[in-house]
Amino acid sequence: MPSNKTSEEDTERTAVVHERFKEIEEVKELITNLENIYHNTIAMEMSAERFRFIIDDYQEQPHLIDVYLEDLLTMLLNIGKNPSAPKPLTQQSFSYLYLITKMRGFKQVVRLLPHEVSDMEPLLSLIETQDPSDHQTWETRYVLLLWLSIVCLIPFDLRRLDSDFQQGEGNVKVRVKDRILAICKTYLSVNDKTRDAAAYLMSRFLTRPDIKEELLPSCLDWMMQRLRVADYTTIIGCNELCGVLATLALLFKHGKREDLLQYAPVVLRVTKGSSCENCNSCVIRKMMAKLLQRLGLTFLKSRVAPWRYQRGSRSLASNLGGAVISATHGGGSNSLSPKEEEEEEVADVPEEIEEVIEHMLVCLKDKETIVRWTGAKGIGRVTGRLPKELADDVVGSVLELFSYQETDGAWHGACLALAELGRRGLLLPDRLQDVVPVIMKALTYDDKRGNFSVGAHVRDAACYVCWAFARAYEPKVMVPYVQEIANCLIIVSVFDREVNVRRAAAAAFQENVGRQGTFPHGIDILTTVDYFAVGSRPHCYLELSVFVANFPEYTTSIINHLADVKLAHWDNVIRELTAKALHRLTACAPDYMASTILPKLLPLTSGLDLFQRHGAILAVAEVVHALFTVAQTRHIAVETLLGEEITSGIQQISDKLTDAKMFKKHGGEYMRTSVCCLIEKCSLSKLPFHNKPVIDSWQGVINECLTRTEPEIQAAAVSAIAPFFPEYYTDAGGSVLTDKQDYILSLYLQELKSSSEPTRQGHSLALGALPKVMVTSQLERILCGLIEVTKVTQKEEKMAEARRDGVKALASLCQTVGVDSHGRPDSVLCPDNVRQVFGALLQAMRDYTLDSRGDIGAWVREAAMQALYDTSTLIVSSGHNILTPDIMKQMACCLVQQAVEKIDRTRALAGAIFSKILYHSPEIPHIPHKTEIKQMFTESGDSNISWANAAQTFPLFCRLLELEDYVYSVLLGLVISVGGLTESIVKHSSGSLRDYLRRIQNNPEQLHKFVSVLLQVFKDFQRDDRVTFPLMRSLDHMLSWGVLDAIASPGSDCLPIQIMETVKTEVHKSGKPQKLQAAADVFCGLLQFEGETRTRCISQLMILLCHKYPRVRKTTAEKIYEALLAYDEVVPDAEMTDVMAVLGDTQWDFEELDELREKRNSLCDMLGVKRPVPLKKSS
Repeated sequence: MPSNKTSEEDTERTAVVHERFKEIEEVKELITNLENIYHNTIAMEMSAERFRFIIDDYQEQPHLIDVYLEDLLTMLLNIGKNPSAPKPLTQQSFSYLYLITKMRGFKQVVRLLPHEVSDMEPLLSLIETQDPSDHQTWETRYVLLLWLSIVCLIPFDLRRLDSDFQQGEGNVKVRVKDRILAICKTYLSVNDKTRDAAAYLMSRFLTRPDIKEELLPSCLDWMMQRLRVADYTTIIGCNELCGVLATLALLFKHGKREDLLQYAPVVLRVTKGSSCENCNSCVIRKMMAKLLQRLGLTFLKSRVAPWRYQRGSRSLASNLGGAVISATHGGGSNSLSPKEEEEEEVADVPEEIEEVIEHMLVCLKDKETIVRWTGAKGIGRVTGRLPKELADDVVGSVLELFSYQETDGAWHGACLALAELGRRGLLLPDRLQDVVPVIMKALTYDDKRGNFSVGAHVRDAACYVCWAFARAYEPKVMVPYVQEIANCLIIVSVFDREVNVRRAAAAAFQENVGRQGTFPHGIDILTTVDYFAVGSRPHCYLELSVFVANFPEYTTSIINHLADVKLAHWDNVIRELTAKALHRLTACAPDYMASTILPKLLPLTSGLDLFQRHGAILAVAEVVHALFTVAQTRHIAVETLLGEEITSGIQQISDKLTDAKMFKKHGGEYMRTSVCCLIEKCSLSKLPFHNKPVIDSWQGVINECLTRTEPEIQAAAVSAIAPFFPEYYTDAGGSVLTDKQDYILSLYLQELKSSSEPTRQGHSLALGALPKVMVTSQLERILCGLIEVTKVTQKEEKMAEARRDGVKALASLCQTVGVDSHGRPDSVLCPDNVRQVFGALLQAMRDYTLDSRGDIGAWVREAAMQALYDTSTLIVSSGHNILTPDIMKQMACCLVQQAVEKIDRTRALAGAIFSKILYHSPEIPHIPHKTEIKQMFTESGDSNISWANAAQTFPLFCRLLELEDYVYSVLLGLVISVGGLTESIVKHSSGSLRDYLRRIQNNPEQLHKFVSVLLQVFKDFQRDDRVTFPLMRSLDHMLSWGVLDAIASPGSDCLPIQIMETVKTEVHKSGKPQKLQAAADVFCGLLQFEGETRTRCISQLMILLCHKYPRVRKTTAEKIYEALLAYDEVVPDAEMTDVMAVLGDTQWDFEELDELREKRNSLCDMLGVKRPVPLKKSS
């Protein structure tokens, strides 16, 4: 059972409603083309896929195909029965036939299949050529058996079709009836859909007048024998039992009672003796239930029970049109005439019926729904033929299943059975007084099992019962139960945890309003509480509940249900929603809440049940807060409305929990969050607890919660701080109590230095949530403490979450104190401390801490981006322009860098914020090149951009490379994406960079500036693998694109040589193979530049050829080989063959180093470079 909240917010699928079968011409064309494409496997698969798509699209409106059905069947059968047609063609045609049959239903299709005498022999021959074990052609066999089921009913004696001609060996040809019977027996034990068709075929065949006398007894004997010997513990035995039981059930369904009655006792005895009810296969148990109910109907004469309840008018329009009043005074009848009563008395009920009904009742308790549903239908069918007294006994037996000692399956089956009985008029009105109470229990059935519960299917079935009763009974019959049913259905449709149950209850409520017309305010409610409205659980609890509660008939029952049931629900999300719902419902009945609900909830706040205790505390908090609003409108004190007893009880909640050690027991996290909620709501309600011991107790709870590891507990404590301090730590004039202020700030700032990361997180957030009155004259002290938390130090490097929360706290604190260009730095954000705040936030943008979780620094950077945006917009909105050009340039550059890095989430946030600051109103000043950027980032275009989409983001931000102030930042972020590992990111980032470089490759000056900045990035982050490794991979890409030719120039300080020297410095004494391999790629790419660059790169490659790591040697050799093929001018033509032979033939990863050095040295000689000299290790 799903427990997460997201499962609740299901997406509504728009149903496609068709007016006609509009693809008929395409379907006919697909069928016609089969003869042209059967030899092409790909074309056949495409045709089959399209045909299946079209047919499946009409699965919910199959009747639309009826006018074309016969023509389609004829076209496909003409192909399928053609003996000269290739096997793939025949198989595909029958596959199409099966798809049509699945969509329209085999009963409709069978009637339209040809059934002439001339079809019998070809059809039998075609079936006999099939291989039952060929799983590729089961659709063919299925359709052929269905076809035979109608052909075998031709109104001629089958003996006329037999031939007396002898075959080659002197044997007489097998009779048609024997051939059909053999086919049936063959396919009754297969393990596919053809078994169902064979069962249907055999049941129709054995009911023929000329067959039932000759073959029926022997066939029944054969089936009885199979039931006795089949072993349901094996797969083969299960298949055989399924086929035989299905055949018997269909046989007793289609056959005449007078023909089968004599066999029924034997079949019943053998079936019960086979112990199939103990089989693990639900299909076998279902088939057995089907057979037994058909046997029961065979034992009883076919008749309509004269005692059944018959509803009068079933017109929906009459109920909605004002006929409700008259309907409540007239209606259905269940009285019997004297003659009918006499027939009832003499009705003969065989003894076997008791055994059948007993088995049906057992099926109602089965663990599988399909078996319970079959049992329910069996109960309904058999009861319809029983005398009134016996039928009433059956109803009583069903009602006995509504016991809490029974399983949830029994409750579900009993609900289905009651719905069937009611729908058939077999549940008389005088029984409703017993039935309605148990159905109301079933509507709220929820069996708690640990951290989950079962019962959704029971509640769903109970809604079906209410739906069936609405159609079954006259309004006057239901009048005594209307209020109870209406309240229960509303409660389920609004407050049930499962969306399918809420929708089922809403449908049942709508049916009752339409059919009965007596539900209070039915039309008004169902127009709002409809199928779609109940799809969202929060909407139900917080909006629909208030709407319904405004109708007096439902108010009390809704509030009582929430207080008595939902507050103790096992799902904490439901308990939280219930408390919020009670908050909103308080306005509907404030006096009832204060006088009844709160006195009921207070004792539960210290009860033994964890869930109930948690829910009760939350509810008390929410209701008290709601009553505070009511008291304000009445101009009275909230404690007057609550009463002294309730007020005193609220003070004692925290102490009672502490004394009972419930904060430390199992479920202590629930107690902490709920008490924090209580503190918050009591503070907002201004309860008169000032200077009382409870305040110190609450302060202790908050302090403890701030040190917990659970984020939700810390969040609850932080939420409580904002209203708690200004209410209870200020004097009558609103000034802060300095001793309390010093105590709180000293404690919280000290905890910022804790070695525990959760403690730092909690107290950072707490400082950020402090109200303005607590911060006054202490802002500098708090800012210094928070800024210290945001810094990356070697000792606390892994505390990224603490730094993230410190950044959030800084932004929150700035929002609290506000901005004043002439203010004091110890009270507001002003020119004296704005650099300090922005400096800390910009420093946080450089947090790239890594651990086993990945780039945990991204959490800090994302928080810093949001904080920068919030703080800068706060400043410009305040009208005090204290932002400097330097600050805004750094902020814009940091955002641009993050917008081209590799993490989608981070990139999306950076792009969105950068776009917002461009078009913020009032305008944010000092953004470099703002006019040019606005031409690139149009406001209308930005609204349609998905900033997480690499295909949209990278081309846009790469255009900023044209602006000098942004080149460094864009390149710093871009090289990490281009040299990354994620395929989609590399594809789009490298594509955007390549496009830019091709635009400037004929501009040497601009290209020179680009490479110079790239080298500066390389030097600034020397030995920082986070940047340099992807940067070398990016360099390899750029060199391979052939766009850097213009940077070649003579001299020892040309850019290619600078690149080579920088890479050489980076990998000097490096022990990381991946880095060395990336360096080899760059060196090989630089071979395209002639002169000293090429010579020095070859020397470096020769050194790597004899590196201590085998895979470095091997990869380097491969790269050199590829480079020499690409740049053929590197090696003299005379030496080319020998060089390539040495590189290609040598096993660089396996041979000894001494041997490899000799070969490497020979390469040096051929390439004209000095031989590397191994360094001697110092002793």
